Amino acid sequence: MIVLGVGKLFAAAVLCHPWDVTRSRVVSTYLTLAGLYTLAASVIWSVNTLFLLDAGLTIGEVFVANALYSVGMVAFEIPTGVVADTLGRRVSYLASVAILAATTLLYLWAAQAGASVVVFGAVSIGMGLGFTFYSGALEAWLVDALAAAGDGVDAGLDGIFARGNQVSGAAMFAGTIAGGFLGQLDLAVPFLVRAALLAVLFFLAGSLMVERGFEPKALHLREIPTAMAEVARVGITNGWNHPGLRRLMIAAAIRSAFFGWAFYASQPYLLELLARDAVWVVGLVTAGMSLAMIVGNQLVATFSRACGRRSTMLIAGSAVGAVAGASIGLTDSFVVAVAGLLIVAGSMGVIMPVRQAYLHAVTSSDHRATVVSFDAMIASIGGVGGQVGLGRVSERSSFETGYLVGGAFTLLALPFLIAVRRIGGSADRLPVPPDEAGMGGSCPSGLPTEAGVSSQPVGALTGDDPADR
Repeated sequence: MIVLGVGKLFAAAVLCHPWDVTRSRVVSTYLTLAGLYTLAASVIWSVNTLFLLDAGLTIGEVFVANALYSVGMVAFEIPTGVVADTLGRRVSYLASVAILAATTLLYLWAAQAGASVVVFGAVSIGMGLGFTFYSGALEAWLVDALAAAGDGVDAGLDGIFARGNQVSGAAMFAGTIAGGFLGQLDLAVPFLVRAALLAVLFFLAGSLMVERGFEPKALHLREIPTAMAEVARVGITNGWNHPGLRRLMIAAAIRSAFFGWAFYASQPYLLELLARDAVWVVGLVTAGMSLAMIVGNQLVATFSRACGRRSTMLIAGSAVGAVAGASIGLTDSFVVAVAGLLIVAGSMGVIMPVRQAYLHAVTSSDHRATVVSFDAMIASIGGVGGQVGLGRVSERSSFETGYLVGGAFTLLALPFLIAVRRIGGSADRLPVPPDEAGMGGSCPSGLPTEAGVSSQPVGALTGDDPADR
């Protein structure tokens, strides 16, 4: 599907560039670029921790290197978001692809040179820089191009982002399976394949990604720092000062503290439970997590038809993910641990598109990428603490303890999500499909009665809502 989409879009870009703006073409381009980016990035995800251990790092040093990746994202999210809001979303996307390819090759060099954790940490910071150029840029391009095509800002965004997550999940499924089998041959091979795929993607994106609905700002070099500072200030104000979005950002940071560590810790932990050096099995499990996220994405559409409140899905998804995460630390069974990981991934599949739609509904075009990047930065701050803290716990105690502590910690996100529900308003309501308007509907509260939160009738969305990276 992704390959056919690339062929059609590439032909359109070459033969009729700049192409007419239509909703279907905008969405197809978004899905293609998101899918190919995830395919390239995910080739190393199922073997990254094993690669670092094979390069001579201890398990504690592995999570220090991963934490420094998150530090890079914290440090660069706002500057790179401002780049997308000034020089353009296309420039930001291409910069991400180029930097990610370069740092992937530097990882290989560091391993061949027997480098220390300091070198790997420095490269990880650079890799974080690459991902920050991506976060927000493609989403902002999509929403602005849809507006240029004549659609409202909130026109079906929940569904489009859910589809985007499904396409990315399918790409992650293919990439992680391939990475697992390639890693069985040699742990360096997935890194070489990733760099090659990114090189191809750079040239494809250069042709396919046409700016619509946003005018890049031509700035003299001396004016850029001042302009960036102003855009960053307004972007942060627009994001953090929105009461519902601020609470969702804090909840995301809490979840990220566990999920980032849990994903990479699963690689050595599952091999430990298996008592076998079967890298391909880890690849299959990681691919299974991507499928679980796709299932979670699909549940968004199903729940949206039955329930008009976004907070219900966010609260339920977070609670289920927390319990499943903690359960991984209570078992020594490979099958039960895998089931817990799949449920955690599925819960994230529900949460992510709902948050994305919320953010874009409350953010203006001029500061869209900056606010998305700020949201990702807050989540990365949680990731830094989780990688270092839970990495230390797993090194001093065990992976089981890390999962138990981390899963329990994510329960702290629930009070912030309950606060979002209490705020209510249009930001907490999904749009009513035209064919269902006037038919009524119900939305279970998702909370026990003693929580003091009542259900409200479905209403049309005219304003705001949550978002993610």
